[in-house]
Amino acid sequence: MTEAALGDSPNNVVSVSSRQTESSPSPGWQQSQWPILVELLVVVFIFVADFLHWIPLSKTPFLLAFGWLSLRLRNLRWRNVGLSRYRNWPTTIVAGISAGLLLEAFQLFISQPFLVHVLKKQPDLELFRALHSDVKWTLIAIAGAWTLAAFGEEMVYRGYLMNRVADLMNRTRGAWIASLILVHVGFGLAHAYQGITGILDEGLAGLLLGVIYLRTDRNLTVPIIAHGLGDTIDFLLIFLGKYPGM
Repeated sequence: MTEAALGDSPNNVVSVSSRQTESSPSPGWQQSQWPILVELLVVVFIFVADFLHWIPLSKTPFLLAFGWLSLRLRNLRWRNVGLSRYRNWPTTIVAGISAGLLLEAFQLFISQPFLVHVLKKQPDLELFRALHSDVKWTLIAIAGAWTLAAFGEEMVYRGYLMNRVADLMNRTRGAWIASLILVHVGFGLAHAYQGITGILDEGLAGLLLGVIYLRTDRNLTVPIIAHGLGDTIDFLLIFLGKYPGM
């Protein structure tokens, strides 16, 4: 629940996208590593500004705008990092729904109960308590889940940041593994308002969404659907008073 390729074949944990050529940086300064370092420093600054409450509501729109600017300066579009259908639309939708249901079940029945048992703390979801029995706020939250969270966070973390960190290490197999881990440490920390249990649970969920992104040839639409569906289920459970620990 949110606030707002590796290898030569698709059977690897992460696979090289068929879009590798078109999504690679164009020649010139764009191919240098120093612009990537500058970009990542700006991203860190945005995280710090959010932690210090200098950013209203959510940092996601700021990160999304910065990611868009980075792509445009490198003559790329969101499509180059995966914002397109996966094979065909039926396959995309079925894959997204299936991944969303599996990820949600994993969080509700495995990862979150395990973390609560070990840490003796429920994730702090007080921010969402107002959704209980309130149709208006639940609908607003679901709309936010599909915009800021599903579209926004997938485009920022999986589409922009995973690719940029991999660019820094020349998009090798090891670069994608490092990117998968490093970016989702940040994704977990982005949910610090949920406490240590929420940080770890959301970091793990983000990592699994990253694996989905890579296993679908770096396609963003499948994890967008999975993310949106999972958050929608969470908010409906809170509305009904059935969410664990609430």
